[in-house]
Amino acid sequence: MQKLREFHRQSIEDRENFWRRESQHIHWETPFHKVLDYSNPPFARWFVGGKTNLCYNAVDRWLPTQADKPALIWVSTEVDQEVIYTRADLAREVNAAAAILRGLGVRKGDRVLVYMPMIPEAAFIMLACARIGAIHSVVFGGFASHNLAQRIDDARPKVVVSADAGSRAGKAIPYKPLLDQAMKTSQHPPKSVLLVNRGLVKFDPVAGRDLDYATLRARYDGAEEPVEWLESSDPSYILYTSGTTGNPKGVQRDTGGYAVAMVASMRYIFGGKPGDTYLCTSDIGWAVGHSYVVYGPLLNGQATVMYEGLPTRPDGAILWKMVEKYRANAMFTAPTAIRVLKKHDPALLKKHDLSSLQTLYLAGEPLDEPTAVWISESLGKPVIDNYWQTETGWPILSAQPGVEVVPTKFGSPSFPVFGYDVRVVDESTGEDLGPNDKGVVAIVPPLPPGAMSTIWGDDERFVRTYFSAIPNRTLYSTFDWGLYDDDGYWFILGRTDDVINVAGHRLGTREIEESLNSHSAVAESAVVGVRDALKGQVAVGFAVLKDPAAFEGGQAQADLENDIKRVIEERIGAVARPARIHFVGALPKTRSGKVLRRAIVALCEGRDPGDLTTIEDPSALEQIKDSL
Repeated sequence: MQKLREFHRQSIEDRENFWRRESQHIHWETPFHKVLDYSNPPFARWFVGGKTNLCYNAVDRWLPTQADKPALIWVSTEVDQEVIYTRADLAREVNAAAAILRGLGVRKGDRVLVYMPMIPEAAFIMLACARIGAIHSVVFGGFASHNLAQRIDDARPKVVVSADAGSRAGKAIPYKPLLDQAMKTSQHPPKSVLLVNRGLVKFDPVAGRDLDYATLRARYDGAEEPVEWLESSDPSYILYTSGTTGNPKGVQRDTGGYAVAMVASMRYIFGGKPGDTYLCTSDIGWAVGHSYVVYGPLLNGQATVMYEGLPTRPDGAILWKMVEKYRANAMFTAPTAIRVLKKHDPALLKKHDLSSLQTLYLAGEPLDEPTAVWISESLGKPVIDNYWQTETGWPILSAQPGVEVVPTKFGSPSFPVFGYDVRVVDESTGEDLGPNDKGVVAIVPPLPPGAMSTIWGDDERFVRTYFSAIPNRTLYSTFDWGLYDDDGYWFILGRTDDVINVAGHRLGTREIEESLNSHSAVAESAVVGVRDALKGQVAVGFAVLKDPAAFEGGQAQADLENDIKRVIEERIGAVARPARIHFVGALPKTRSGKVLRRAIVALCEGRDPGDLTTIEDPSALEQIKDSL
């Protein structure tokens, strides 16, 4: 472990030399004259004066050696299609898309809002924006019209790019009506909408506004658009954090720092090398999709698999089928996907040849130990949990096998990643805490390359939100509760607002969920803190069973509830014993797989659950209501 610790130490104590070295892995059209400008904290400018371009580094740079090699592999089990784009194909498509955008008047610094399903054109447009210096803002496809209108008004795009529909479980999800409504209610609607017609639903184009992608694509076929060289700190994209209320919070990412961080993360965290194939199942509407479906693999000379579909359709082996077919070396998915697979025939895990797969990476939500153990033993492959945020753009905590292979601990995202000076601090005093002390996970600035540079259009909010929450110190607050153990392994216990206070005892709901999930009958669970007149708050659990039929009847469920409570009490203590455990068929989640805990708390307390536009399955919330 000495090599890993020394690598991290260098990245903190000798930042400039460390990142100067890493910067050599991308192309600079104009060399930078300063690695870091931190003269205006907490704002950090990386690779000052250097000029580069994300699209050039992701596409053009690899053409001399990979023109005929796969670059973007699109698989859709929704419409039963697979298309492999070589690096030359990708260059042709991206140049055509760039020509379309330029033809619509898009120039350097203009915004383009992307409201699309997981189709290749979404990646083409993102890369085309990067090519011409435009700033893309991807909004998760199918997001409600009100939320979409808010993002249009905040970003003020020159063009919106969308599609007739997305698809989920074989059912078309129309986007056009949502977009039309958003355009009507927006204060700053763009003049042009570029539409990909997939033929999934009928729609009426708006005359003079809606343009057909395929028609323009044919017109600009063979175009060669020049690269716009951007100063390293010029913005590359805006990505709005999920679940925002009120004025949207647009995370702004730079260009040069992001490129360097992406390549470094692919090399050291994900063990990637040029020519490898990387499979990430995230949607491009989320940070993981930006970094590890589109930019990271392509910047590092790897092929990327872009998947439209569910992990269970046509069956629970689809992810492993893709690994086998495209010889994927690494796979990145969410713990939710793995927990879903626990309910399926375990034989599906052995159905395909996984010899190419070196490591399974999981992130996006806390990874509970039982799920990690189950999938690791079932696959016989290393499982690496990594922890990060939309704001950081790449992992804060993770094992880093590209630096040194070290043992992992189930339930832990391992160690701070190079570039991140991570601490556990007292939420009242801001003081650093020692091993096994629970506190707020914070980062000593400057934030490393690739992390957010500010909030779009609101520097003051950037400072107020992220650097003013911890008293007596200027620290970036993750707003997550965590600790590290005597061996230096870190554990995330949940959001600071998911810490519950039971009769004066502070407990992370994640800790209780870990114990609940360890019971052999439980597939997954959610634990929330609910107001209680006597104790202040009590823990209430909601569990999805692996085999509900085995516990039918009131007495069987009562016995199971008591048995689960006993397990929790044995693992954590009596104070953590939930007041109730309800058994439900599904947990209410967003489309990215995050459990809507605030909505569950509201229902438990008899309040309105609020905005539920991001919920995947509304019936899951009805099950929560029924169980109460």
